[in-house]
Amino acid sequence: MDTSPLLGYSMADDLLRSRRLVRHAPPPLRGAARLLRRASGRRMRLREPSFRVRENAAEELEERQSYWAYSKPVIVLDLLWNLAFVCVGFTVMGLSMEEKPVVPLRIWVVGYILQCVVHVSCVVVEYRRRREVGFGEVGWGSGGSGSLGSGSDVEDYGSEQGMADDETSVTKHLESANTMFSFIWWVIGFYWVTDGGQTLLCDSPHLYWLCVTFLAFDMLFVVICVAVACLVGIAVCCCLPCIIAILYAVTDQEGATEEEIDRLPKFKFRRIGNFEKLNGEAQASEGLMTECNTHAPTEHVISQDDAECCICLSVYDNGAELRGLPCHHHFHCSCIDKWLYINATCPLCKFNILKPSNQIGTSVV
Repeated sequence: MDTSPLLGYSMADDLLRSRRLVRHAPPPLRGAARLLRRASGRRMRLREPSFRVRENAAEELEERQSYWAYSKPVIVLDLLWNLAFVCVGFTVMGLSMEEKPVVPLRIWVVGYILQCVVHVSCVVVEYRRRREVGFGEVGWGSGGSGSLGSGSDVEDYGSEQGMADDETSVTKHLESANTMFSFIWWVIGFYWVTDGGQTLLCDSPHLYWLCVTFLAFDMLFVVICVAVACLVGIAVCCCLPCIIAILYAVTDQEGATEEEIDRLPKFKFRRIGNFEKLNGEAQASEGLMTECNTHAPTEHVISQDDAECCICLSVYDNGAELRGLPCHHHFHCSCIDKWLYINATCPLCKFNILKPSNQIGTSVV
């Protein structure tokens, strides 16, 4: 298991690229999940399996976001947004040829426009690469499930993949350099605008308000980026079923079909331990899982520690319907069915329910 809390771009990259509208992900969510876990109080403290489910969900959400970020509508919106900045910048500079600012605001505007042009170029190159390689086809939990040919087909694919990786590396380094330059340039512009003060507003009103507008948009999107990251991180940790329900409603099926999910055994839970409440909340107790819709139902004993759904963090009530997976993990039917519809892997151990024969060696946590 990857122990790194960061996936894809770093938090700094995402925040500094915030002017680029919505193409980039919120800051990595697994790091947020771990932070909230450490900071949570006693009533929110997550057990290890529940936390692992949220960490895996955050990872999958980031992979899904990477796919959405390069969808055609988002790319078009991103390009139009940045090209609008370029057009407005050139237009205002043309209208302000007679202005003589006390600080070099024209140089700052030119640098800002250059950042937008570089960003647009990187977006176009990456979008074309993903279309050629077929990255847009990759969904959750795909894991390279598509089979490759043999001989020259494999060699051709490998060479194309190598060229795509090289192109991606160049594009990523260029975008990272542009991001760092963007941050430095924003600080310089902020200093020049505040240093010019009232004199700059009187002598060069067009350039002054253009720079103030650009700076304000940058700060606005940084705030939006941080707010969205915090909300999504909190939702993943505290209300994961809501995230799953939303994704279930707005995404195409890329996991198991309803027929494949229905083939998984369903169980009824019955308490056999003492029912207790602590601070008005039901506590987990030992119970039995009895298989449904069979002539000779099997029963499985569940310990008190396992009598809780790792997705919704609710203890199993009497009569609760549970879904058992081939990896021997179990969840509420209402929780796991939507997850499997989006991603056909166990949210706890990533066992693929559609390819159990290929995972015989997989260890069950």
